[in-house]
Amino acid sequence: QVQLVESGGGLVQAVGSSRLSCAASERTFGGYSMGWVRQAPGKESEFVAAIVWSSTYYEDSVKGQFTISGDNAKNTVFMQMNSLKPEDTAVYYCASDLLRRRSGTYYGASYWGQGTQVTVSS
Repeated sequence: QVQLVESGGGLVQAVGSSRLSCAASERTFGGYSMGWVRQAPGKESEFVAAIVWSSTYYEDSVKGQFTISGDNAKNTVFMQMNSLKPEDTAVYYCASDLLRRRSGTYYGASYWGQGTQVTVSS
């Protein structure tokens, strides 16, 4: 069973930055595909960013604000979040072995981390 361990997050002031990290215990058969999903209170989950080998994907609302990167040799993924806003407050989940629609967007994953809280204060 693949385990994902997240770190980072916490309380951040608006316009500040935060960096999330995630390490997977092993590579899955599907190869290197990892990403981040967030769940804000009272809202549906949102797949904000993904990296598949060297290709990246961003949800429109975070383009130019979040940057995903990773090390496929170490099964790790990172997300740098800049210019944070209160509406970025959410639990952020690391995901691996991503599920992708034909349209190119992502909608799920086979493995999930436990989530890390990011709270942006105004």
